[in-house]
Amino acid sequence: MIVYLQLAGGLVILLVGGELLVRGSILIANRLHIPPIVIGLTVVAFGTSAPEFGVSLKAVLEGSSGVAIGTIVGSNVANILLVLGVPALIVAGGHRTSSVLRDVDLMVGSGILLVAFAANGLVARWEGAVMFALLGAYLYASYRRARDEITTLKDIEEDIEALHHAPPSMTLSLLFIGVGVVGLWGGSQVLVPAAVSIAGTMGVSDKVIGVVLVAVGTSLPELATSAVAAVRKHGDVAIGNVVGSNMFNILGVLGLTAAISPIPVSMEVLSFDIWVMLGVSLLLIPYALRQRTVGRIGGLAFLVLYAGFISLQFTVLPGALAANDVWPPW
Repeated sequence: MIVYLQLAGGLVILLVGGELLVRGSILIANRLHIPPIVIGLTVVAFGTSAPEFGVSLKAVLEGSSGVAIGTIVGSNVANILLVLGVPALIVAGGHRTSSVLRDVDLMVGSGILLVAFAANGLVARWEGAVMFALLGAYLYASYRRARDEITTLKDIEEDIEALHHAPPSMTLSLLFIGVGVVGLWGGSQVLVPAAVSIAGTMGVSDKVIGVVLVAVGTSLPELATSAVAAVRKHGDVAIGNVVGSNMFNILGVLGLTAAISPIPVSMEVLSFDIWVMLGVSLLLIPYALRQRTVGRIGGLAFLVLYAGFISLQFTVLPGALAANDVWPPW
């Protein structure tokens, strides 16, 4: 009974943290004339990816690499299919936007890079360092892109002057972000152990715990943040959060973890899960080309696909792997 209360308590903390983080991010984005998409790709993505880093680093150092790589891959799948699917059903989506999803190609590229690095069954230290360096380059490019939107020196001077005379609400906005990030991380730390404990009583493998239960648990910050952003009509933040978080999961979380300690990649992940992650990333390309957010039909399709992915983890996939050592068996 206590473990279920722990699960519910963690979820409440996540929801409160998501509300505070989105509110503070939007206030600062408006004040600094920074597009909300940039805030979603940086501050929000960093905060909501903190649980994945904590889980992955601890798992690798303790010799549970299946949980580590499974958490990253499973979280990225959940971020797209679940985190974008649920808000699309809550609030009618499909709205046109000029800036959202312009980083989808980079997200897909980071997925392809992970497939290449993991192909030999191990993400080495130097490969992790390369991924982490690419994250730094991406964040710098995002900063430059946001800065370039201020087109004249006069605009820059006015913005700097405004910051010097900013009202106390700026401090309050930063406080919202800080408390929100702590709440998201803390809520996941409360929720994930409860989910793992429940999974242990079910007798499932570490890989399933990583891909399904821990991944869903660590994706709840993204779900909470995106749902709140969708309700507040900030689709840029909702989808920018997912794109940025997926990139940070691969280049930042997995990259830094591998740089600290090489990460073995199991045949299960190489044969199926990592390709699902890459495939669902490609699903966002049509939305990027049309510059539209995910609508209700797309959201429903995403949730159906995610239900199928979860079902395979417990039914067809384990038997196929046991019989063929690889899935699909061709």
